[in-house]
Amino acid sequence: MKKNFVLLDLLIYAALPLFVWNIMRDYIGDYYAMLLSSVPGIIYTIYRFIEMKKINTFGLFILVTLVSSTLIEILAGSSLQLLWNQVYYAAGLSFFFLLTMVFRKPISLFFGLDFAELQGYDRTFSKHLYYKKPIFMIFQLITLCFALRSGILAMVKAWLIKEYGVEAFDKGIILRQAFSWIMSGVAVVGFIYIGKIINDSPSLVKEVENELDNKESESV
Repeated sequence: MKKNFVLLDLLIYAALPLFVWNIMRDYIGDYYAMLLSSVPGIIYTIYRFIEMKKINTFGLFILVTLVSSTLIEILAGSSLQLLWNQVYYAAGLSFFFLLTMVFRKPISLFFGLDFAELQGYDRTFSKHLYYKKPIFMIFQLITLCFALRSGILAMVKAWLIKEYGVEAFDKGIILRQAFSWIMSGVAVVGFIYIGKIINDSPSLVKEVENELDNKESESV
């Protein structure tokens, strides 16, 4: 299943947009070819969102980023402005990730809560556990990787636009997918390491259980 998703991501987010861009730009112009090339990714993302069968932090994040990224492309008005809007969007996303770290609410922690809940774990218990120092710091680092990914992508795209103009579009597609895979890989490694810490630290789990029991007793 995981292998199928990788192949689908490659097809929908990279191969099809590149195909549409290179075939259609001569017929409908650069700007509309860029918009049309994003359609397969939009449809596929909506499908993945529906497949989750539950609205949670991760699902809302996917939905909001999908809507906002689509809007900035539609409202661009020209092919070159569309590319620059993508740069501004990536920079803004990087800033958002950093803000979640500053306010000690790293977005990756809430993604982790969603995944834990889908596996049947109590969300309240998981949240208390994830805020314990060794685990929380890893969530901060994962979120930092998200921020770096978007920030680096913004800078590289800006350089490509200055060097190649609208011809930077196809190069941006490849870079975006490559960075997405890197980000996913880092996140997976981080989540696996967090699971290892939890499995190797029964005392930490017991500490959280005692804290929740004490809070429950005080509220009675």
